[in-house]
Amino acid sequence: MKKFTTTLILLLSIQIIFAQDDISSKIDALISSNYTKTNPGVSVLIAENGKAIYRKAFGKSNLELNTTMSSENVFQIGSLTKQFTAVSILMLLEQGKLNLDDRIETYITDFPIRGKKITIHQLLNHTSGIKNNTPIGDKGYLSRKDMSSIELTNYIKNNPLDFEPGSKFKYSNAGYILLGRIVEIISGVSYKEFIENNIFKKLNMSSSSYGSMKTIIKKRANGYQFKQNKFVNADYMSLTLPFSAGAIMTTVDDLLAWHNALQNFTLIKKESLQKAMSPSILNNGKKIPYGYGWRFANLKGSSVIAHTGSTKGFTSTAMFFPKENIYMVILTNCNCKNILDVNKSIANLILKKSIVSPQIKTVKIASEILQKYIGTYEVKPTVNITISYKNNSLFLTAPRQTKSIALFPKNEFQFFMKVVPAKIMFKTNKKGAVTGLILNQSGRKILATKI
Repeated sequence: MKKFTTTLILLLSIQIIFAQDDISSKIDALISSNYTKTNPGVSVLIAENGKAIYRKAFGKSNLELNTTMSSENVFQIGSLTKQFTAVSILMLLEQGKLNLDDRIETYITDFPIRGKKITIHQLLNHTSGIKNNTPIGDKGYLSRKDMSSIELTNYIKNNPLDFEPGSKFKYSNAGYILLGRIVEIISGVSYKEFIENNIFKKLNMSSSSYGSMKTIIKKRANGYQFKQNKFVNADYMSLTLPFSAGAIMTTVDDLLAWHNALQNFTLIKKESLQKAMSPSILNNGKKIPYGYGWRFANLKGSSVIAHTGSTKGFTSTAMFFPKENIYMVILTNCNCKNILDVNKSIANLILKKSIVSPQIKTVKIASEILQKYIGTYEVKPTVNITISYKNNSLFLTAPRQTKSIALFPKNEFQFFMKVVPAKIMFKTNKKGAVTGLILNQSGRKILATKI
């Protein structure tokens, strides 16, 4: 009896998504196998229904100072910046200051259109045909050179188009640099000022900024690369170069605040977010797996809305599973691993266990019946289970825990949990008074007496 009691209490006490099999430990092991204590590290956050359920960091934030990575460390996030740029454009759209079908030359008046119609919409979904030839192109960075948004635009604008606008999808940092310049022209302030005033400050993203290699940034993680079988400091890159395509620095916590703000329509309306998070259509009617700053895929039967990012010394990835309402962020300070593979491996663990209850049909139970189950149930002296009632539902609170678990009725007396494969049956006497309950999990039963 004592063994069963202890086991059951522990199982019921585990946080929601990590119930029964201790998925948290499995994630720890998976990440630790890729990011050791002495190497550059990683910061990981997993949220369910907008709340963090896993938040840990591994490895080192600075090899020379031998500092341990923490969840508060600040990273360059590379192309995750594109989400912020896309939302900035949509904010201006909602303010009536632009239309998505507007042409580039409406705002960048000296942009050579060559008889082609290139729209803001096509810049957002990478169908503009604008060549991905930037100072952060395939041949490397112009390294230490700072460039203004005007200089970046001039660097881009004279390149020939890769294809007819709207006819193909081809990822282009150049297109998002042009979007940042358009934000500046319309708003009358720098891209840096726009995102910091209209997004970071509004959402209290206090650890986020338009990145800089010169500014003192507290808790900045140092970037590394792996060359000739050893770690080296990452090549210097002025963050003016990726600009609105990849210059933002932030933390996992701030990215969760960003995600929640989008899902709650704090910055843009539902209709605008749907445009950003929906696949686009080419001129020929073909659908492409990209919206405005977000990609679309499928993992183990679950739809995924995601993006990755990379700069010199940093990689990042963020995944959102809308059906399960799970958001995952991984930030690293080294271009050493395929972070997307690590994220997918973690996602496979999470998705396998995100719904662990059997498919049992629920029924509606009258509130007066549910309320008679409210009370404290003694498993053994000083070890109690609490049943509470809220919004016509019952909730169970395990011993020494404050987090409650929802109970779903199978019938008037039997209930089950969705987060743990456990069942509860309430016991009554001949007069109908509740006398106790029986917890049944994986064939193990324990009786608790109502006190």
